[in-house]
Amino acid sequence: MVWNLTFASGEGHIVKRRITTTLAVGAVATLALSGAPAVADNGGHQHHGSGELETVFDGLNGPRGVDALGHGRTLVTETDGTFSLILEPHKRWHHWRGARHGSAPRKIVLGQVPTNFAPAIAAGRHGTIWLLTGGASPDEPAADNGATLFKWKAGWAAPVAFADIAAYQESDPDPYDLEDLPADSNPFGLAALRDGSVLVADAAGNDLLHVSKSGDIETVARLKPREVVTPEGLPGAGTPATAEAVATSVTVGSDGAWYIGELRGYPATPGTSEIWRVRPGTTDALCDPEKPWGACQRYADGLTSIVDLGAGRHGIYAVTLSKLSWLAVESPTPPPGADIGGLFLVSGGHGHGHHRHGHGHGHGARITELVPDQLHLPGGVDVAGDPYVVGPVFGPGALAKID
Repeated sequence: MVWNLTFASGEGHIVKRRITTTLAVGAVATLALSGAPAVADNGGHQHHGSGELETVFDGLNGPRGVDALGHGRTLVTETDGTFSLILEPHKRWHHWRGARHGSAPRKIVLGQVPTNFAPAIAAGRHGTIWLLTGGASPDEPAADNGATLFKWKAGWAAPVAFADIAAYQESDPDPYDLEDLPADSNPFGLAALRDGSVLVADAAGNDLLHVSKSGDIETVARLKPREVVTPEGLPGAGTPATAEAVATSVTVGSDGAWYIGELRGYPATPGTSEIWRVRPGTTDALCDPEKPWGACQRYADGLTSIVDLGAGRHGIYAVTLSKLSWLAVESPTPPPGADIGGLFLVSGGHGHGHHRHGHGHGHGARITELVPDQLHLPGGVDVAGDPYVVGPVFGPGALAKID
């Protein structure tokens, strides 16, 4: 079992589950058959669209979590729960033991959390590193240390469990759940705040949580389902369907606001993933596609299968697992291009756009794809001057940056 999230249609209802080993093997096989490399088309520099894609470090296994610290230092996570520091060459390193000048990038393994799907990662204050593991499949017993926020510092023997996200969600069920699993939890996205607290996006709970410095948890915002049009090739094609939001990601913008990214549940209609904006300190807000204003405002619309967000001075960066949608990836016979994801720069959104079926962008938002068609099942993005991306989330992968 690979600890990811996915949604599938059932007998007239929607069933939550995780991507199975079959999907993981199939996704890797798709890449192998297409000759697609980990990140860049030829593992080097590529001029294509906006920016240039450069592989920073190759040889990672299913990388997903990424936190760019600046000055050539980047945290990454891998499938086995390992978290490491990647050091780019020709930089002077401070604060990190054992780092030195070099002509090639170096990987320093820092530790490991118990999971078999790469956790989310974020660097906090005073050398703290936060790690977030996802939840168990609802049809299987909960795994030890699943749906848990971990804390680690240099010199610690291992990360320490800090907050039980699953336990909180049991006491705070999703009132808009469509799958008879209102207390399900699969925390997926993570952002560290300057005051020492953290934000957690829960993909099964469809909400954004705030975890205080003392470990107390409260709900920042809930994401309501959305009416979409069922895509061609699926039962009921062309007819309306209600799909859950699936909150996969969170970042803090240069304006200090908190931004939430969503995947979109079954039928995974392309162009229906939104980005939401809430003010710091917000609690119990409602992100409503029918009324996308108020305490939670729609920042952008028209994206597909968002799995991570990052923030830079130019705007919000959104990584999409597949431009055809996650459902195309999961298909027994994935269509050509199903493994091609994307990195998009989103800027200027005002949060007031209203598109009932998700076609088009949020009011005022400008969405630009960077390095088009060069990312294969990307898992994460962060920004430190340049945007850094990792992927694919299954099999051999790499850390890359866009100059």
